Amino acid sequence: MLPAVQLKLNQCLYLKDPESSELGLRIITGSIDLIAEIGFEHFTFRKLGTRIGSTEASIYRYFESKYKLLLYLISWYWGWMEYRVSFAIANIESPEEQLQRALPLLTGPVKPDGQFEHIDEVKLNHIVISESSKAYLVKEVDEVNQEGVFVIYKRLVDNLSKLILQINPQFKYPHMLISTVVEGSHHQRFFAEHLPRLTDIVKGEDAVSEFYNQMVFKIIKP
Repeated sequence: MLPAVQLKLNQCLYLKDPESSELGLRIITGSIDLIAEIGFEHFTFRKLGTRIGSTEASIYRYFESKYKLLLYLISWYWGWMEYRVSFAIANIESPEEQLQRALPLLTGPVKPDGQFEHIDEVKLNHIVISESSKAYLVKEVDEVNQEGVFVIYKRLVDNLSKLILQINPQFKYPHMLISTVVEGSHHQRFFAEHLPRLTDIVKGEDAVSEFYNQMVFKIIKP
């Protein structure tokens, strides 16, 4: 079943739109399950084909490489996050309140959305946390950036940076702050699960979200 809401992604990410067919949707669902289970390094189209009952060649008709598939998944995640943030701050006039609503979405734990039957948002969030740096810490980053692959992520950062400038027009580093919040919160959630001595776990609160919320509003205070 096709989702009621569809996110528009850059066409250079795929050879054939995976949301255009039942097999394509199975490729997305299966790749999220498999990458979350074994990690991107050990993920292959052959293993994915076995998982979803298809052939390696069939998957290559949708994606030219597993790197492009990873870029697709991460782009989908940021499109979904942009959609969530836009919905959360709609009809809110105060930029402070808009930022207060947006930050927990960027830094907090993810819950299933329910609108996208082929996507496990919780597993995809884990993939973004643990694997997304492999999308841009590569030699091809300039090439894929010129293709517009990261435009959704950059647009989300830019929109939240504008909120910061509405709160404090003199603040000089809005994009740096928002991208640091996003990437830093991912690192802290990874640390909390795997390297807890590198972070602080506070009983009874979401320490990661609380930390970044306090940090942002203290830094941007006029």
